[in-house]
Amino acid sequence: MAKQNKAKKPAPGLPTRQQILDFITSSDTPAGKREIARAFGLHAQDKIALKALLRDMADEGLIDSAPGRAFHKMGGVPKVTVLRITDSDGDTVWAVPERWEAEGVPVPRLRVRERGKHSALAVGDRILARTEEAGNGLIAHPMKKLARGEEAVLGVVKEEGGRLYLHGLEKKERNSFVISERNGAEPGDLVMAEKSGRGPRIFAKVTEVLGDPFAPRSFSLIAIHKHSIPNVFSEELLQEAERVAKHDLGKDREDLRHIPIVAIDPSDARDHDDAVWASPDDDPKNEGGWKAIVAIADVSYYVRPGSLLDSEARKRGNSVYFPDRVVPMLPEVLSADVCSLKQGVDRAAMACHLQISARGEIKGWRFTRAVVKLAANIAYEDAQAAIDAAGEKMEVASSPCAMPAEELAGVDPALVDSTLRPLWACWRALNKAREKREPLDLDLPERRIMLDEKGRILSVAPRERLDAHKLIEDYMIAANVAAAKALEARKAPVMYRVHEPPSREKLVALKEYLKTLEVEFALGQVIRPGTFNHVIARVADAEFREEVMIQVLRTQTQAYYGPQNAGHFGLALGSYAHFTSPIRRYADLVVHRALVESNKLGPGGELPTDAEMERTGEVISQLERRAMEAERETVDRYVAAYLSAHVGEVMEARITGVQSFGFFATVDGVGGDGLVPARDLGREYFRYDEAAQKLVGEETGEEFSLGQRLPLRLVEANPVSGALRFELPDGKGSGSGPRPERPRKPGPPRVLKRRGRPANIKHQGKKR
Repeated sequence: MAKQNKAKKPAPGLPTRQQILDFITSSDTPAGKREIARAFGLHAQDKIALKALLRDMADEGLIDSAPGRAFHKMGGVPKVTVLRITDSDGDTVWAVPERWEAEGVPVPRLRVRERGKHSALAVGDRILARTEEAGNGLIAHPMKKLARGEEAVLGVVKEEGGRLYLHGLEKKERNSFVISERNGAEPGDLVMAEKSGRGPRIFAKVTEVLGDPFAPRSFSLIAIHKHSIPNVFSEELLQEAERVAKHDLGKDREDLRHIPIVAIDPSDARDHDDAVWASPDDDPKNEGGWKAIVAIADVSYYVRPGSLLDSEARKRGNSVYFPDRVVPMLPEVLSADVCSLKQGVDRAAMACHLQISARGEIKGWRFTRAVVKLAANIAYEDAQAAIDAAGEKMEVASSPCAMPAEELAGVDPALVDSTLRPLWACWRALNKAREKREPLDLDLPERRIMLDEKGRILSVAPRERLDAHKLIEDYMIAANVAAAKALEARKAPVMYRVHEPPSREKLVALKEYLKTLEVEFALGQVIRPGTFNHVIARVADAEFREEVMIQVLRTQTQAYYGPQNAGHFGLALGSYAHFTSPIRRYADLVVHRALVESNKLGPGGELPTDAEMERTGEVISQLERRAMEAERETVDRYVAAYLSAHVGEVMEARITGVQSFGFFATVDGVGGDGLVPARDLGREYFRYDEAAQKLVGEETGEEFSLGQRLPLRLVEANPVSGALRFELPDGKGSGSGPRPERPRKPGPPRVLKRRGRPANIKHQGKKR
């Protein structure tokens, strides 16, 4: 009876995507929905939410349901993906995904619908296509024909028995391939290779030697090649970039060179998209209000629709930022030079003129093409130090201009008075409006990797968040809102940044999780971002505060780009479009072109159709997810490399997740994530208390619970994969023998049909 009562306790909520992937990887039997639900202690009311989460993961290309109802990585064909044509009989064309990573699952064949181009595709062609289910099959709608290519693999060269072999870096790749052509590769080298042959006779031809896989600068190369991120511009495209970079600024631009506009960016920024200025409004109808200018690089003037530059920018979708390099969306002659807003140099800009009330409301806007000459490029830290010093000095000095320059972090005192102080004063008004609408406020730390000039890791630490960051973010949000509303007013197409409200299934899962912490969360209310903020405020400084914020974040839907407006839930805004970063995001370039065309501002404008906008939104949303995953994986590799020098050491860690099969922990102040399996906790059997989210020793009562801080010994840190492994300081699990079998309920034996083997799963994973 006691067990029956325990079974009715609410579950702590859904597992994370990474925890599901880790479970599938470590499972000795096929892992279906039932097995996942049992492993994570989910009850009947959680099954719908789990089903929705697994469907989301399939849509994102993370998992697939194979025969036998087992889940594997990358089984679901993504909605936008690269396909290779395999068959064509003149009437029907068939294709398969270029990358297929579900072991034991047949590669799906998709029928290609060519949209009037009869037999235009041949066997061996590669296409970017939208996919959809049709009856019992899959249909592919070609979007773009790509250059032909062989099947590439990233791996490390090994020498065994006098022969060279290629060992793939993907965990799914359990085979090694004989290297047929080494092309200068030596044992230990990280290389790109092309596979050829069939079955057991598959060979690898080395096409590029990337160097030492454990060298810090290789970590981003691994991500670049793994995710097929274009990182080389063709000579023809570079020549086009050089030509357009020589264009004059054009006629009919508003001259804003007399205004002391400043750009506030990271200290190591190379591309400067945006600059800002504010001043008290002299309009009597806006008493106590402000006028502001958000000047954005006029990329649409240089990158015209239909050009090679445009095609390449759309193919890349965005710039990708790694700790040691940037893979830019545009060639550096544009991204880091001609388009970049720099101090003392005439630059082409799209100017968003804002009228802001004393309460921070945006009362009006207009967009012009302008020429600007920045008064300064200032680092966030320097701007913050200067304004802090100005605030302190104002209490004892009659004139801020009398302040010594060295007390203002190198910022000209006159600029502090003319520009920074008005910017901060106007921002206080914007911040009032922000607080009133209560956008989602999750104060989760971001890791910052500090490198020396040789790419070696100096430190890994949380990134400091200053008021200067918040100030620029709020000005960018204001300009993005104005861009969306300006296009709506002219009935022009808008590439919205959409963030939909959480689904009811995810809200139910959050409610059950919070109930285990004795935190109330009513589902009958209208759910707004502020609802979650109030939950976080209620947990105050509890040790599980960060876990609550992470769970709230996981409750949110994934933002995307598209022409249909569904609002931005997280920012609590009805209309929102990315406008402020056209150097690094194609979505912003689309918005710029629509503004240019709808406002008749000159060349470079475009008003694409809804269908074109829909396709573009799907593509750039997919590319954004690719970039985010590549960036996260690379940070994990850097963290693992940083910690690899500390293998064997005991360090303070915090438990971030507890499940029936073990607990997850992260190193305090550094990050990284590693699993401590329950089987490695010694010979004692640990019972999983799902309601309290802890493991409890049956004999000793020893507990491991969510949020608990404890010392752990680091036993493995693999920089190439980014994986960490911990054990308890006393070494339990290293030689303590197998764990006892978990008691099973009486009943007939359960038979599992098993087809294939579960895939090994890799870790998945600015200004607004």
